[in-house]
Amino acid sequence: MQKVTLQCLKADQPLLTTIRNASKKTGGSTRNKKGHPRPKHRGWRVLDGHNVSEGTILATQLTTRFHPGLNVGFGRNGTLFAMEHGKVVITCETIDPNWDHSWVQRNYAGRQDQTIYKKFFNVIPEKQHQRFRLVEEV
Repeated sequence: MQKVTLQCLKADQPLLTTIRNASKKTGGSTRNKKGHPRPKHRGWRVLDGHNVSEGTILATQLTTRFHPGLNVGFGRNGTLFAMEHGKVVITCETIDPNWDHSWVQRNYAGRQDQTIYKKFFNVIPEKQHQRFRLVEEV
């Protein structure tokens, strides 16, 4: 409801203006409430076959979904990053976890007799190093 004040004016009375109050309260935004932070957008950053430079983030993760392979580093927060320039190759390999670990027992319970596959990120350098030696020369 609106409040409107009107009076009849007489010649000796001053001119009065109308007063109007807001009928609705202003509401704040409900899209970004406290306790609901923005999404972290974890997952793959670079796909298989792409060329990357040193230090490029390959994947972000909260739990260990992806594992580091050749020339790939593992950050403290689980981020995989390239340690050399090269081409990204993603492989699916078997792992042999240490079953004495409580973490392994909790996450892989009931899979002792199964083959466990995990994704590994590898970076193949553009220029291969020449550090190989023949067995006969060693």
